[in-house]
Amino acid sequence: MVYPKLDRLISTLAEATLSAPRKKVLQPLVEFIQKKVDQQEEIRLNFICTHNSRRSHLAQVWAQTMAHHFSVHNCFCYSGGTEATALFPTVVETLQQSGFEISMLSNTNNPIYAIKYSGNSSPIIGFSKKWDAFFNPRLAFAAIMTCSQADEGCPFITGAEKRIPITYDDPKAFDHTPQQAAKYRERSLQIALEMHYVFNQIKLK
Repeated sequence: MVYPKLDRLISTLAEATLSAPRKKVLQPLVEFIQKKVDQQEEIRLNFICTHNSRRSHLAQVWAQTMAHHFSVHNCFCYSGGTEATALFPTVVETLQQSGFEISMLSNTNNPIYAIKYSGNSSPIIGFSKKWDAFFNPRLAFAAIMTCSQADEGCPFITGAEKRIPITYDDPKAFDHTPQQAAKYRERSLQIALEMHYVFNQIKLK
């Protein structure tokens, strides 16, 4: 069971709807996960963006949470960038406001966070890294490209079993503006809704 505040947010997502074009964008990810479930194989999803600072982390966290919520077991979500920078603080604040429990493990130029969606879950370890870092899978994973710049800048992802472009507008465009908090929450909720849709489509044995 996820934390109560997070559970309440997730319950509201079931009432929302996605457009047909967006469902089509998400379908390859549904098919990848379903195939792994049917074959009783581990599901490895690596969400990749340019700086691994915003969208890729939001996608990683929400995908792992929805896998748990819908009892899709043996699903392991990662994130990476074409370069390493730092997890942007507003992403952490946005996730906390949604109901995640987050603890900073290392306060450096590239902080490391433990992100939990339930009291008994293993924490998601959040920090910025390249997509092919030691921390991430090397083989048999889906590379989900969450920004067009990374998709165009990485013509080949070594070890990826499947490459799936699911791009999102960058909330960075609103940094240091009055709309910053609202736009980060908007992007987080969009990603949450779409990961909710994806994992809700999976048929379990």
